[in-house]
Amino acid sequence: MVIDFFCDVSHAHMEAILLDMAIAERTVTIVIENNHQFTLESIKREFPRENTHQPACPWKGEAHYYDVVVAGKESKNAAWTYPQPKEAAKEVTGVTAFWKRVEIID
Repeated sequence: MVIDFFCDVSHAHMEAILLDMAIAERTVTIVIENNHQFTLESIKREFPRENTHQPACPWKGEAHYYDVVVAGKESKNAAWTYPQPKEAAKEVTGVTAFWKRVEIID
C-alpha cells in the first residue's frame, strides 16, 4: 500500500509547551498531517517518559508513545514517534509529535 501524505518544512522557531514549560524547541520542524515534528535532540530529556502504548498504524507502522511529565503532572500519551516506520512513511523517522494539552507555538 502506498499512501501519499503532505509533508512540509517550517523554518519558524517552534516550541512545544506544557504547563507553561518549553519541553521542545526547534527552528526547523517537519510538518506531517498538520503536526509539527520535533527531532529527538530538540526535546528536553527530563520531560518525556516512555510507556508501553505502541499502537500500529496501517501505513506508518508501530508508534511508540511517551507520557510528558512537567512539575509532577503527567500528560499521558502526549508524544509519539515511529522508530522504524514503514517505507511509505520514512519521513517520520527520528521525529516526535505532540498532542494532549501540549501546545505548539511559534
